[in-house]
Amino acid sequence: MLNEKGKLGVCQRLLEFVYDARRFILHNRLIVEMTPLQVYSAALLFTPETSIVRKQYLKQIPWILMEPKVIQKWSPLIQTLEGHSDSANAVVFSPDGKLVASASNDHTVRLWDPATGGSCGVLKGHLGRVRAVMFSPDGKLVASASDDNTVRLWDPTTGGSCGVLEGHLDRVKAVVFSPDGKLVASASCDNTVRLWDPTTGGSCGVLEGHFDRVRAVVFSPDGKLVASASGDTTVRLWDPATGLFCGVLEGHSDWVNAVVFSPDGKLVASASSDKTVRLWDPATGGSCGVLEGHFDQVRAVVFSLDGKLVASASSDKTIRLWDTATGGSCGVLKGHSSGINAVAFSPDGELVASASDDNTIRLWDTATGGSCGVLKGHSSGVNAVAFSPDGELVTSASDDNTVRLWDTATGLFCGVLEGHSDWVNAVVFSPDGKLVASASNDNTIRLWDTAPGGPCRVLPSHSSCVSAVMFSPDGKLVASAYGETVGLWDVTQMMKIEEIHTGGQITDLAFSYATKLDTGQGMLTPASHLYPSNTPPPLHVTWEWVTWDSKKVLFLPFDYRPFSSAVSGNILVIGHQSGRITFMSFDLTALALDFLHPLSPTQGGKKLCELLLAHIQPPPFLLQIIIRIPSLASVLKVYANS
Repeated sequence: MLNEKGKLGVCQRLLEFVYDARRFILHNRLIVEMTPLQVYSAALLFTPETSIVRKQYLKQIPWILMEPKVIQKWSPLIQTLEGHSDSANAVVFSPDGKLVASASNDHTVRLWDPATGGSCGVLKGHLGRVRAVMFSPDGKLVASASDDNTVRLWDPTTGGSCGVLEGHLDRVKAVVFSPDGKLVASASCDNTVRLWDPTTGGSCGVLEGHFDRVRAVVFSPDGKLVASASGDTTVRLWDPATGLFCGVLEGHSDWVNAVVFSPDGKLVASASSDKTVRLWDPATGGSCGVLEGHFDQVRAVVFSLDGKLVASASSDKTIRLWDTATGGSCGVLKGHSSGINAVAFSPDGELVASASDDNTIRLWDTATGGSCGVLKGHSSGVNAVAFSPDGELVTSASDDNTVRLWDTATGLFCGVLEGHSDWVNAVVFSPDGKLVASASNDNTIRLWDTAPGGPCRVLPSHSSCVSAVMFSPDGKLVASAYGETVGLWDVTQMMKIEEIHTGGQITDLAFSYATKLDTGQGMLTPASHLYPSNTPPPLHVTWEWVTWDSKKVLFLPFDYRPFSSAVSGNILVIGHQSGRITFMSFDLTALALDFLHPLSPTQGGKKLCELLLAHIQPPPFLLQIIIRIPSLASVLKVYANS
């Protein structure tokens, strides 16, 4: 018999394992449902380092030489809900916390179970993007606002439609229920707020007075006021019972993006594109302070539950906290960074350069994944980056209309190439390193001499923005992509020699075997039509997978999916929208042995799969407990009494 101390220790370890296993299952739900064999590779590989499940079951994957760096511990993020086919614009919990509703550009609202992450239904009916979604206070209705100029009401239990609220003449940006659930307010780009009866679907009034689109609307906690925020730089207050105008809050110098009442209703906070948050007294309409500190537009604002703090979120990638009594700053929550638009390997494969929307280029050591320097100088996002053939220079293309050159050894700026009149989308060195070609939204390609003071030549006659540019291996040709067209140019004569219409948008170009062009959609041969490529690179990255020889070998969880990527031999670098870089290297020989083996899971090796399942799967009864009993205390009690 275990003494009480020993029993407590066993129970504590069991509690820790159950908690970790439940986090593992929720975190990897999509992998389990879509591609279960990846539980033994991707799920374990991308799980936090200190995870008990990872430590116990992750064996050395024979074809991975360098594992990706993952977080140390479980983060507050429990699960990523995937299902929408386009951007999600809004998300909200039901009042009892048992449902989550999300609104998307795919014209749908989705309902989710936040305990398991499972889908609870798709609400279809809108004919445009769904901009906002809200539960009624009793949770019995869902309201959604759409670019189709309507608000729709839904029953979250059945998923059935409960009515369409029609009357707006332009897109509906926001929707909200009154605290008692008897009114719905909607804000629209037709410059109005409309009030509706959610029971009958009838109109209860139109609040007119704004001179620009209304971007947000909110009820006061007692339901006696409505505040609306507009692109006309004002917040307006209204009486929802009478529809009468109660006052205008003026002071912002740009669009007002969000507005919110304090929990006691005595303050209003507004967030604006003028980079400020303003506090107001709704009783008098007077200003109670201006909260300054953000460096870009403020997109959202919210009060703490006790009303003593305000949090504001900005496009400057920060969240700021403010004291409502004094207006003073209480801290800046940093850590956000911009997406990585491009990554490139140096010719020797020892460095990687990444280009980001944070206006910088970073250099990385491929052996360690460590940073080797930050190249600063652009005044806007950097779209592309390339190494010179000898690896001594890096060139970068930016939304600031310039191309810049840098010394890779010192990180020093070597020159700026000015001449484009719009964003520069792509940049590349010629094979001999004497020229740089840049592609721009100004419908031109420019050829620059890398020698100081060298001339610049322009390849015009593009019918639209140029998205990609590439030299042929001998440097005699330049290929450009614009819209659905690829153009070929003679560098010496500076003339277009061929134009090929592909029937699809082209954003990438690469010469193959000196005579063919890989467009990312297929292979082009001059004077021929597009046909599927039969020679894909051995190692490749798609949105969700790392593939080898066209075989799916490693699933990429959402947080590790590429915003940009580059492959050099067996080394893979992925740039993420969060600003992180992931390095991995593969044993291509081991990949061949593993994925061409007769017992390989990819070849239907049933016996091997059964052995793997028997070897690493936790007992089924434990999985059932983990999934079905959210309370870890209940789990512990079950085991303690058994």
